[in-house]
Amino acid sequence: MTRVFVTRELPGGAGDGSPIARLREALGAENVDVWPEFDPPSREAFLERTEGCDGVLCMITDRIDTEFLEARPSVRAVAQLAVGYDNIDVPACTAHGVAVTNTPDVLSDATADMAWALLMAAARRLPAGRDAIEQGQWGQWNPTWMLSSEITGRTLGILGPGRIGAAAARRASGFDMTVLYTGHSEKPDFPGTFVSLDELLERSDFISVHVPLNDETRGMCDASFFRRMRRHAIFVNTSRGPVVDQPALIAALEDGTIAAAGLDVMTPEPLPPDDPLVRAKNIVLSPHVGSATLETRTKMAHLAVDGLLAGMRGETVRHLVNPEALNAASRR
Repeated sequence: MTRVFVTRELPGGAGDGSPIARLREALGAENVDVWPEFDPPSREAFLERTEGCDGVLCMITDRIDTEFLEARPSVRAVAQLAVGYDNIDVPACTAHGVAVTNTPDVLSDATADMAWALLMAAARRLPAGRDAIEQGQWGQWNPTWMLSSEITGRTLGILGPGRIGAAAARRASGFDMTVLYTGHSEKPDFPGTFVSLDELLERSDFISVHVPLNDETRGMCDASFFRRMRRHAIFVNTSRGPVVDQPALIAALEDGTIAAAGLDVMTPEPLPPDDPLVRAKNIVLSPHVGSATLETRTKMAHLAVDGLLAGMRGETVRHLVNPEALNAASRR
């Protein structure tokens, strides 16, 4: 008998052909346990519900670490409903012979769309305009009121030339923009010009961040980073909150070091309504919903199901993060 725990209800419903229906058909309905609440299970509930499980379909809010792996030695596969997997100790999973899968590719366009939504909302000061209407400050037309930033013909800097960064860069062609990008190395097929980080910060009118969270990127967008940007530049982050030094960003917005920012990811999440970031000027915030379209999240759920089933069978799939775990699993 193979049992799995799914840490949240999945998009796509439970009808025929849905991600949950596919799991239940493959394993038997009685062997698929789905956490029914909106909020994630507590650590205690997570450990309780995974007792005797062979697989876990988890979210970025669920921590998979050595403590969990040692407490639940029956687990053979962990499928993450996300591209990033900084909540998972992948080396520990590999050492325990636990396959880890993620959901790349299918959310690139939706997240790139969100980056552009934030960029345009920040550039054209949409939150300030809404505030002016709500507060009764919308008077007669005036040629100097609510002036904002032009987008067409400007320079977009992409920090992190992965799938999402490339999707964001492609959208710039419709605005006749110059695209610069930086990363560990030049990407021959990337729709832009490879430059150093310093040159990207010095030349870009808009900077969009698409890097994974790791030891190298944590806190990389700090006070020095913002000082090297142009004063009229706009900063956008749809990657992970801890990539940004938030107090440094707030200070840069407050003192005019940069013009504006748009964030879909923050620290902590969820962000308390009294957090200084909420009160910062010239900022657009959205609650980590970059991939939150019904179409994309349903595709992600199907991909996670594929990964979970394949991982438990010891099969290699395209989105297997640690293929070496299969060798370790064979020795269990």
